Amino acid sequence: MTFENFFAAQSFFLWATFGIALLMGALVNKTNFCTMGAVSDMVNMGDLGRFRAWMLAIAVAIIGVIVLEHFGKVAPNEAFPPYRGGNLLLAENLIGGLLFGIGMTLASGCGNKCLIRIGGGNLKSIMVMLIIGVIAYYMINPFPGSDQTLFTVLFYDWIRPLSIDVGVSQDLGSLIGGDAANTARLVIGGLIGVFLLWFVFKSADFRGSLDNILGGLAVGLAVLAAWYVTSNVQIDEDGDLLSLGGYYSEWDMLADSDEGKPAQARPLSPQSFTFINPMGQTLGYAARGFDHTLLTFGVMAFVGVLAGSLLWSLLSRSFRFEWFSSVRDFVTHLIGAILMGFGGVLAMGCTIGQGITGTSTLALGAFVTLGAIILGSALTMKVQYYKMVYEDEASLMKALVAGLADFHLLPDGLRKLDKV
Repeated sequence: MTFENFFAAQSFFLWATFGIALLMGALVNKTNFCTMGAVSDMVNMGDLGRFRAWMLAIAVAIIGVIVLEHFGKVAPNEAFPPYRGGNLLLAENLIGGLLFGIGMTLASGCGNKCLIRIGGGNLKSIMVMLIIGVIAYYMINPFPGSDQTLFTVLFYDWIRPLSIDVGVSQDLGSLIGGDAANTARLVIGGLIGVFLLWFVFKSADFRGSLDNILGGLAVGLAVLAAWYVTSNVQIDEDGDLLSLGGYYSEWDMLADSDEGKPAQARPLSPQSFTFINPMGQTLGYAARGFDHTLLTFGVMAFVGVLAGSLLWSLLSRSFRFEWFSSVRDFVTHLIGAILMGFGGVLAMGCTIGQGITGTSTLALGAFVTLGAIILGSALTMKVQYYKMVYEDEASLMKALVAGLADFHLLPDGLRKLDKV
Protein backbone atom coordinates (compact mmCIF):
# COMPACT_ATOMS: atom_id res chain seq x y z
CA MET A 1 0.00 0.00 0.00
CA THR A 2 2.21 2.75 -1.36
CA PHE A 3 1.10 6.36 -1.87
CA GLU A 4 2.61 9.38 -3.57
CA ASN A 5 2.30 11.74 -0.62
CA PHE A 6 1.77 11.78 3.13
CA PHE A 7 -1.81 13.02 3.07
CA ALA A 8 -3.01 10.33 0.66
CA ALA A 9 -1.34 7.69 2.83
CA GLN A 10 -2.77 9.12 6.04
CA SER A 11 -6.24 9.33 4.51
CA PHE A 12 -6.14 5.65 3.58
CA PHE A 13 -4.77 4.80 7.05
CA LEU A 14 -7.71 6.54 8.72
CA TRP A 15 -10.52 5.49 6.39
CA ALA A 16 -9.39 1.85 6.31
CA THR A 17 -9.50 1.94 10.10
CA PHE A 18 -13.04 3.32 9.97
CA GLY A 19 -14.14 0.63 7.51
CA ILE A 20 -12.75 -2.23 9.59
CA ALA A 21 -14.25 -0.76 12.77
CA LEU A 22 -17.64 -0.23 11.08
CA LEU A 23 -17.81 -3.89 10.11
CA MET A 24 -16.65 -5.00 13.55
CA GLY A 25 -19.21 -2.81 15.29
CA ALA A 26 -22.06 -4.21 13.22
CA LEU A 27 -20.99 -7.84 13.73
CA VAL A 28 -20.34 -7.42 17.46
CA ASN A 29 -23.84 -6.00 17.85
CA LYS A 30 -25.35 -8.72 15.68
CA THR A 31 -23.61 -11.62 17.48
CA ASN A 32 -23.76 -10.13 21.02
CA PHE A 33 -20.01 -10.62 21.39
CA CYS A 34 -19.30 -9.31 24.89
CA THR A 35 -16.30 -9.95 27.11
CA MET A 36 -18.07 -8.93 30.32
CA GLY A 37 -21.01 -11.09 29.29
CA ALA A 38 -18.57 -13.93 28.69
CA VAL A 39 -17.34 -13.74 32.29
CA SER A 40 -20.90 -13.35 33.59
CA ASP A 41 -22.15 -16.41 31.68
CA MET A 42 -19.20 -18.45 32.93
CA VAL A 43 -19.44 -17.42 36.60
CA ASN A 44 -23.20 -17.25 37.02
CA MET A 45 -24.43 -20.00 34.68
CA GLY A 46 -21.43 -22.16 33.86
CA ASP A 47 -21.99 -21.30 30.18
CA LEU A 48 -18.70 -20.94 28.29
CA GLY A 49 -20.16 -20.03 24.89
CA ARG A 50 -19.24 -16.36 24.82
CA PHE A 51 -15.99 -17.00 26.69
CA ARG A 52 -15.01 -19.41 23.91
CA ALA A 53 -15.89 -16.72 21.35
CA TRP A 54 -13.45 -14.39 23.15
CA MET A 55 -10.77 -17.09 23.14
CA LEU A 56 -11.42 -17.69 19.43
CA ALA A 57 -10.76 -14.01 18.74
CA ILE A 58 -7.49 -14.25 20.68
CA ALA A 59 -6.44 -17.40 18.81
CA VAL A 60 -7.15 -15.85 15.41
CA ALA A 61 -5.26 -12.68 16.32
CA ILE A 62 -2.23 -14.51 17.76
CA ILE A 63 -1.85 -16.95 14.88
CA GLY A 64 -2.40 -14.23 12.31
CA VAL A 65 0.12 -11.81 13.85
CA ILE A 66 2.92 -14.35 14.36
CA VAL A 67 2.58 -15.60 10.78
CA LEU A 68 2.41 -12.11 9.26
CA GLU A 69 5.28 -10.91 11.45
CA HIS A 70 7.40 -13.85 10.31
CA PHE A 71 6.92 -12.68 6.71
CA GLY A 72 7.53 -9.03 7.58
CA LYS A 73 3.93 -7.92 7.04
CA VAL A 74 3.18 -6.53 10.50
CA ALA A 75 5.43 -4.69 12.95
CA PRO A 76 4.39 -5.24 16.60
CA ASN A 77 7.85 -4.14 17.78
CA GLU A 78 6.99 -0.61 16.61
CA ALA A 79 3.47 -0.61 18.03
CA PHE A 80 1.55 2.17 19.72
CA PRO A 81 1.12 1.57 22.59
CA PRO A 82 4.44 -0.28 23.07
CA TYR A 83 3.08 -3.67 24.14
CA ARG A 84 6.51 -5.28 23.88
CA GLY A 85 8.36 -2.60 25.83
CA GLY A 86 11.37 -3.79 27.83
CA ASN A 87 9.87 -2.55 31.12
CA LEU A 88 7.26 -4.99 32.40
CA LEU A 89 4.74 -2.71 34.14
CA LEU A 90 3.61 -5.52 36.40
CA ALA A 91 1.88 -3.44 39.08
CA GLU A 92 0.11 -1.33 36.46
CA ASN A 93 -1.01 -4.42 34.56
CA LEU A 94 -2.30 -6.09 37.72
CA ILE A 95 -3.91 -3.10 39.44
CA GLY A 96 -5.19 -1.58 36.22
CA GLY A 97 -6.59 -4.92 35.08
CA LEU A 98 -8.36 -5.52 38.39
CA LEU A 99 -9.83 -1.99 38.40
CA PHE A 100 -10.97 -2.38 34.82
CA GLY A 101 -12.54 -5.79 35.49
CA ILE A 102 -14.46 -4.42 38.47
CA GLY A 103 -15.46 -1.30 36.56
CA MET A 104 -16.71 -3.04 33.43
CA THR A 105 -18.93 -5.27 35.59
CA LEU A 106 -20.45 -2.32 37.43
CA ALA A 107 -20.87 -0.34 34.19
CA SER A 108 -22.44 -3.21 32.21
CA GLY A 109 -19.64 -3.78 29.73
CA CYS A 110 -16.12 -2.99 28.55
CA GLY A 111 -15.08 -0.03 26.38
CA ASN A 112 -16.02 -1.73 23.13
CA LYS A 113 -19.38 -2.85 24.53
CA CYS A 114 -20.02 0.70 25.76
CA LEU A 115 -19.82 1.96 22.16
CA ILE A 116 -21.94 -0.95 20.92
CA ARG A 117 -24.60 -0.11 23.50
CA ILE A 118 -24.57 3.58 22.54
CA GLY A 119 -25.14 2.54 18.93
CA GLY A 120 -28.11 0.51 20.12
CA GLY A 121 -29.71 3.48 21.89
CA ASN A 122 -28.37 3.01 25.43
CA LEU A 123 -28.18 6.49 26.97
CA LYS A 124 -26.55 5.14 30.14
CA SER A 125 -23.50 4.21 28.13
CA ILE A 126 -23.11 7.80 26.90
CA MET A 127 -22.53 8.88 30.51
CA VAL A 128 -20.11 5.97 31.00
CA MET A 129 -18.22 6.88 27.83
CA LEU A 130 -17.92 10.56 28.76
CA ILE A 131 -16.51 9.78 32.21
CA ILE A 132 -14.06 7.24 30.83
CA GLY A 133 -13.03 9.71 28.14
CA VAL A 134 -12.35 12.58 30.55
CA ILE A 135 -10.30 10.39 32.90
CA ALA A 136 -8.41 8.72 30.04
CA TYR A 137 -7.63 12.12 28.50
CA TYR A 138 -6.23 13.63 31.70
CA MET A 139 -4.37 10.47 32.66
CA ILE A 140 -2.18 11.15 29.60
CA ASN A 141 -2.58 14.88 28.87
CA PRO A 142 -1.70 17.67 31.34
CA PHE A 143 -4.32 19.76 33.10
CA PRO A 144 -4.82 23.23 31.58
CA GLY A 145 -1.98 25.54 32.65
CA SER A 146 -0.03 22.68 34.20
CA ASP A 147 2.50 20.02 33.29
CA GLN A 148 0.84 17.48 35.58
CA THR A 149 -1.48 14.65 34.53
CA LEU A 150 -3.73 12.43 36.62
CA PHE A 151 -1.14 9.69 36.20
CA THR A 152 1.77 11.79 37.48
CA VAL A 153 -0.26 13.17 40.39
CA LEU A 154 -1.82 9.91 41.58
CA PHE A 155 0.36 7.05 40.39
CA TYR A 156 3.78 7.76 38.89
CA ASP A 157 5.90 8.17 42.04
CA TRP A 158 4.86 4.88 43.63
CA ILE A 159 3.78 2.61 40.78
CA ARG A 160 6.41 3.16 38.08
CA PRO A 161 9.34 2.08 40.37
CA LEU A 162 7.59 -1.31 40.62
CA SER A 163 8.22 -2.00 36.92
CA ILE A 164 10.67 -4.76 36.00
CA ASP A 165 13.38 -4.40 33.38
CA VAL A 166 13.19 -7.60 31.32
CA GLY A 167 15.62 -6.54 28.59
CA VAL A 168 14.93 -5.60 25.01
CA SER A 169 11.36 -6.90 24.83
CA GLN A 170 8.75 -8.53 27.05
CA ASP A 171 7.19 -10.71 24.35
CA LEU A 172 7.31 -14.41 25.15
CA GLY A 173 9.44 -15.14 22.10
CA SER A 174 12.19 -12.81 23.29
CA LEU A 175 11.94 -13.85 26.94
CA ILE A 176 12.15 -17.57 26.16
CA GLY A 177 13.94 -17.70 22.82
CA GLY A 178 16.54 -14.97 23.29
CA ASP A 179 18.45 -14.52 20.03
CA ALA A 180 16.04 -16.94 18.33
CA ALA A 181 13.04 -14.76 19.22
CA ASN A 182 11.43 -14.92 15.77
CA THR A 183 11.39 -18.72 15.74
CA ALA A 184 10.31 -18.83 19.37
CA ARG A 185 7.34 -16.57 18.61
CA LEU A 186 6.19 -18.92 15.87
CA VAL A 187 6.44 -21.94 18.16
CA ILE A 188 4.98 -20.33 21.29
CA GLY A 189 2.27 -18.41 19.44
CA GLY A 190 1.42 -21.51 17.42
CA LEU A 191 1.10 -23.64 20.55
CA ILE A 192 -1.07 -21.05 22.32
CA GLY A 193 -3.22 -20.57 19.23
CA VAL A 194 -3.71 -24.30 18.63
CA PHE A 195 -4.51 -24.90 22.29
CA LEU A 196 -7.11 -22.13 22.26
CA LEU A 197 -8.67 -23.47 19.05
CA TRP A 198 -8.86 -26.94 20.61
CA PHE A 199 -10.48 -25.48 23.75
CA VAL A 200 -12.94 -23.47 21.68
CA PHE A 201 -14.05 -26.13 19.19
CA LYS A 202 -14.08 -29.15 21.49
CA SER A 203 -17.51 -27.93 22.60
CA ALA A 204 -20.34 -29.26 20.45
CA ASP A 205 -22.57 -26.44 21.71
CA PHE A 206 -20.06 -23.88 20.51
CA ARG A 207 -19.64 -25.57 17.15
CA GLY A 208 -23.40 -25.26 16.72
CA SER A 209 -23.50 -21.56 17.63
CA LEU A 210 -23.10 -19.49 14.46
CA ASP A 211 -23.24 -16.19 16.34
CA ASN A 212 -20.45 -17.13 18.75
CA ILE A 213 -18.24 -18.40 15.93
CA LEU A 214 -18.96 -15.36 13.77
CA GLY A 215 -18.39 -12.96 16.67
CA GLY A 216 -15.04 -14.47 17.60
CA LEU A 217 -13.85 -14.60 13.99
CA ALA A 218 -15.03 -11.04 13.29
CA VAL A 219 -13.20 -9.50 16.24
CA GLY A 220 -10.03 -11.57 15.75
CA LEU A 221 -9.86 -10.78 12.04
CA ALA A 222 -10.62 -7.09 12.64
CA VAL A 223 -7.69 -6.88 15.06
CA LEU A 224 -5.48 -8.65 12.52
CA ALA A 225 -6.65 -6.46 9.63
CA ALA A 226 -5.87 -3.29 11.58
CA TRP A 227 -2.36 -4.57 12.36
CA TYR A 228 -1.83 -5.29 8.66
CA VAL A 229 -3.09 -1.94 7.37
CA THR A 230 -1.27 0.21 9.90
CA SER A 231 2.00 -1.69 9.34
CA ASN A 232 1.98 -1.43 5.56
CA VAL A 233 0.93 2.10 4.60
CA GLN A 234 3.96 3.71 2.93
CA ILE A 235 4.92 6.90 1.10
CA ASP A 236 7.11 6.81 -2.01
CA GLU A 237 9.47 9.72 -1.51
CA ASP A 238 11.65 9.82 -4.63
CA GLY A 239 12.12 6.06 -4.58
CA ASP A 240 12.53 5.77 -0.81
CA LEU A 241 9.64 4.04 0.96
CA LEU A 242 8.76 5.69 4.26
CA SER A 243 6.19 4.77 6.88
CA LEU A 244 3.87 7.49 8.18
CA GLY A 245 5.98 7.73 11.32
CA GLY A 246 9.18 7.80 9.29
CA TYR A 247 7.88 10.64 7.14
CA TYR A 248 6.75 12.54 10.25
CA SER A 249 10.23 12.32 11.78
CA GLU A 250 11.65 13.98 8.65
CA TRP A 251 8.78 16.42 8.12
CA ASP A 252 10.94 19.54 8.10
CA MET A 253 13.02 18.18 5.23
CA LEU A 254 10.24 16.56 3.20
CA ALA A 255 7.16 18.78 3.61
CA ASP A 256 6.68 22.27 2.19
CA SER A 257 5.01 23.57 5.37
CA ASP A 258 3.58 22.48 8.71
CA GLU A 259 0.02 22.72 7.39
CA GLY A 260 -1.82 19.49 8.12
CA LYS A 261 1.01 18.06 10.20
CA PRO A 262 -0.44 15.61 12.80
CA ALA A 263 -0.12 16.72 16.40
CA GLN A 264 1.86 13.61 17.41
CA ALA A 265 3.92 10.90 15.76
CA ARG A 266 2.99 7.96 18.00
CA PRO A 267 -0.58 7.54 16.70
CA LEU A 268 0.90 7.00 13.21
CA SER A 269 2.63 3.80 14.36
CA PRO A 270 1.46 0.23 13.67
CA GLN A 271 -1.44 -0.54 16.01
CA SER A 272 -4.76 -2.25 16.40
CA PHE A 273 -7.97 -1.87 18.35
CA THR A 274 -8.25 -0.64 21.91
CA PHE A 275 -11.01 1.56 23.30
CA ILE A 276 -10.17 3.39 26.52
CA ASN A 277 -7.43 5.77 25.37
CA PRO A 278 -9.36 6.41 22.11
CA MET A 279 -12.31 7.66 24.16
CA GLY A 280 -9.98 10.29 25.59
CA GLN A 281 -8.56 11.03 22.13
CA THR A 282 -12.07 11.51 20.73
CA LEU A 283 -13.11 13.89 23.50
CA GLY A 284 -9.92 15.87 22.98
CA TYR A 285 -10.59 15.97 19.23
CA ALA A 286 -14.13 17.25 19.80
CA ALA A 287 -13.13 19.74 22.52
CA ARG A 288 -10.56 21.34 20.21
CA GLY A 289 -13.07 22.01 17.47
CA PHE A 290 -12.49 18.80 15.49
CA ASP A 291 -8.95 19.85 14.63
CA HIS A 292 -7.93 17.45 11.84
CA THR A 293 -4.36 17.27 13.19
CA LEU A 294 -5.83 15.34 16.14
CA LEU A 295 -7.60 12.79 13.96
CA THR A 296 -6.08 9.40 14.81
CA PHE A 297 -6.57 5.66 14.42
CA GLY A 298 -8.25 5.68 17.85
CA VAL A 299 -10.76 8.36 16.91
CA MET A 300 -11.67 6.57 13.67
CA ALA A 301 -11.99 3.25 15.51
CA PHE A 302 -14.29 4.91 18.07
CA VAL A 303 -16.54 6.43 15.41
CA GLY A 304 -16.48 3.31 13.22
CA VAL A 305 -17.57 0.88 15.93
CA LEU A 306 -20.32 3.22 17.11
CA ALA A 307 -21.56 3.74 13.54
CA GLY A 308 -21.46 0.02 12.79
CA SER A 309 -23.48 -0.79 15.88
CA LEU A 310 -26.02 1.93 15.06
CA LEU A 311 -26.32 0.65 11.50
CA TRP A 312 -27.06 -2.90 12.66
CA SER A 313 -29.50 -1.65 15.30
CA LEU A 314 -31.46 0.23 12.67
CA LEU A 315 -31.37 -2.60 10.11
CA SER A 316 -32.47 -5.19 12.67
CA ARG A 317 -34.98 -2.81 14.30
CA SER A 318 -33.39 -3.46 17.68
CA PHE A 319 -32.63 0.22 18.44
CA ARG A 320 -34.12 1.07 21.85
CA PHE A 321 -33.56 4.02 24.16
CA GLU A 322 -32.57 2.98 27.67
CA TRP A 323 -31.97 5.09 30.77
CA PHE A 324 -31.05 4.43 34.40
CA SER A 325 -33.65 2.46 36.27
CA SER A 326 -32.84 4.08 39.64
CA VAL A 327 -30.41 6.35 41.47
CA ARG A 328 -28.55 3.23 42.59
CA ASP A 329 -28.20 2.13 38.96
CA PHE A 330 -26.76 5.56 38.11
CA VAL A 331 -24.24 5.46 40.98
CA THR A 332 -23.17 1.92 40.10
CA HIS A 333 -22.48 2.88 36.50
CA LEU A 334 -20.73 6.07 37.62
CA ILE A 335 -18.32 4.13 39.85
CA GLY A 336 -17.78 1.56 37.12
CA ALA A 337 -16.94 4.24 34.56
CA ILE A 338 -14.41 5.87 36.90
CA LEU A 339 -12.70 2.54 37.59
CA MET A 340 -12.59 1.71 33.86
CA GLY A 341 -11.07 5.09 33.04
CA PHE A 342 -8.24 4.70 35.53
CA GLY A 343 -7.82 0.96 35.06
CA GLY A 344 -7.82 0.98 31.26
CA VAL A 345 -5.03 3.56 31.07
CA LEU A 346 -2.97 2.01 33.88
CA ALA A 347 -3.20 -1.44 32.28
CA MET A 348 -2.52 0.07 28.83
CA GLY A 349 -5.68 -1.44 27.40
CA CYS A 350 -9.04 -3.11 27.88
CA THR A 351 -10.50 -6.54 27.17
CA ILE A 352 -9.91 -5.84 23.47
CA GLY A 353 -6.83 -3.62 23.71
CA GLN A 354 -4.84 -5.94 25.97
CA GLY A 355 -7.05 -9.02 25.93
CA ILE A 356 -6.84 -9.47 22.14
CA THR A 357 -4.59 -6.84 20.52
CA GLY A 358 -1.97 -7.02 23.27
CA THR A 359 -1.95 -10.81 23.54
CA SER A 360 -1.59 -11.05 19.76
CA THR A 361 1.92 -9.59 20.24
CA LEU A 362 2.66 -12.28 22.88
CA ALA A 363 3.48 -9.48 25.37
CA LEU A 364 3.71 -10.85 28.91
CA GLY A 365 2.02 -7.76 30.33
CA ALA A 366 -1.00 -8.35 28.11
CA PHE A 367 -1.53 -11.83 29.52
CA VAL A 368 -1.15 -10.49 33.08
CA THR A 369 -3.71 -7.78 32.33
CA LEU A 370 -6.11 -10.26 30.74
CA GLY A 371 -6.00 -12.49 33.82
CA ALA A 372 -6.44 -9.53 36.16
CA ILE A 373 -9.45 -8.24 34.20
CA ILE A 374 -11.16 -11.63 34.27
CA LEU A 375 -10.43 -12.05 38.00
CA GLY A 376 -11.66 -8.54 38.84
CA SER A 377 -14.86 -9.05 36.89
CA ALA A 378 -15.53 -12.54 38.23
CA LEU A 379 -14.93 -11.51 41.85
CA THR A 380 -17.25 -8.52 41.47
CA MET A 381 -19.99 -10.80 40.19
CA LYS A 382 -19.46 -13.17 43.13
CA VAL A 383 -19.63 -10.30 45.61
CA GLN A 384 -22.82 -8.99 44.01
CA TYR A 385 -24.38 -12.46 44.12
CA TYR A 386 -23.53 -13.10 47.79
CA LYS A 387 -24.84 -9.68 48.81
CA MET A 388 -28.05 -10.34 46.88
CA VAL A 389 -28.59 -13.76 48.48
CA TYR A 390 -27.61 -12.83 52.05
CA GLU A 391 -28.75 -9.18 51.94
CA ASP A 392 -27.93 -7.40 55.25
CA GLU A 393 -25.98 -10.38 56.61
CA ALA A 394 -23.33 -10.09 53.88
CA SER A 395 -20.87 -7.25 54.38
CA LEU A 396 -18.58 -6.36 51.51
CA MET A 397 -15.66 -8.11 53.22
CA LYS A 398 -17.63 -11.28 53.96
CA ALA A 399 -18.86 -11.45 50.37
CA LEU A 400 -15.34 -10.85 49.04
CA VAL A 401 -13.84 -13.58 51.23
CA ALA A 402 -16.57 -16.00 50.13
CA GLY A 403 -15.90 -15.15 46.48
CA LEU A 404 -12.15 -15.64 46.88
CA ALA A 405 -12.80 -18.96 48.59
CA ASP A 406 -15.06 -20.01 45.69
CA PHE A 407 -12.11 -19.42 43.34
CA HIS A 408 -9.76 -21.28 45.72
CA LEU A 409 -7.74 -18.13 46.32
CA LEU A 410 -8.40 -18.32 50.09
CA PRO A 411 -8.90 -21.33 52.39
CA ASP A 412 -12.53 -22.37 52.59
CA GLY A 413 -12.36 -22.21 56.38
CA LEU A 414 -12.10 -18.41 56.29
CA ARG A 415 -15.53 -17.93 54.74
CA LYS A 416 -18.33 -16.56 56.93
CA LEU A 417 -21.05 -17.18 54.36
CA ASP A 418 -22.13 -20.60 53.17
CA LYS A 419 -21.36 -21.31 49.53
CA VAL A 420 -24.23 -20.60 47.15
